[in-house]
Amino acid sequence: MKQQKKDLTGGLVLLAIGLIALVGQFITISVPGNFGLLIVPGLGASFLAWGILSRNAGLVIPGGILSGVGWGIYAIAGPFSIWQGDNEGGVFLIFLGLGFGLITVVTAVFTKETHWWALIPGGIIAFIGISILFGGALLTVVAFLGKLWPVILILLGISILVNANREKSPEEKFVP
Repeated sequence: MKQQKKDLTGGLVLLAIGLIALVGQFITISVPGNFGLLIVPGLGASFLAWGILSRNAGLVIPGGILSGVGWGIYAIAGPFSIWQGDNEGGVFLIFLGLGFGLITVVTAVFTKETHWWALIPGGIIAFIGISILFGGALLTVVAFLGKLWPVILILLGISILVNANREKSPEEKFVP
C-alpha cells in the first residue's frame, strides 16, 4: 500500500511538471510578459514541496538546484533585472549557490538527514559569483585558487589516508 501511494504521488508530480512545461511553451508565446521565466523556479518549488511533504531529502536536491537556476535566470532576464553585461554571470552564480544552500536548510528542517555537503559547492559557486560581480582582488583570489586546487586535493587525500591508517588496529594497518 505504501509503495502504491509513492507511485501515485510520483506519477502525479511528473504529470504536473509535464503539463506546466507544455503550457509554459504556449503561454510565453501568446501572453506578453515573462511568465515563461517562472517555469524553472516553479519546478524547483514543486520538488521542494514534494520533498517537504514526503520528508524525502532526495527530492529536495533537485528542488534546490532548480530553484537556484530558475531564480538566477529570472534575476538576469526577468522584468526587474538591473544587471547587464559582465555582471549577469555573477548574479546567476550567486542565485545558484543560494539554491545549493537551500538544500541544506530544507533538509535540516524537514527531513531526518541534513545534507551539509551542499554548502561546499554552493559556497564555492556563490563565492565565484560574488567575485565576478565585484571583481578586483576577489577575482585574483579565484584565479589563484584555480591554480592551487590540485595541491589542496593532494593534501586532503594524504590526510584521509593517514587518518584511515591510524584508526585501524596494528594487525590491519596498511604497510606500503
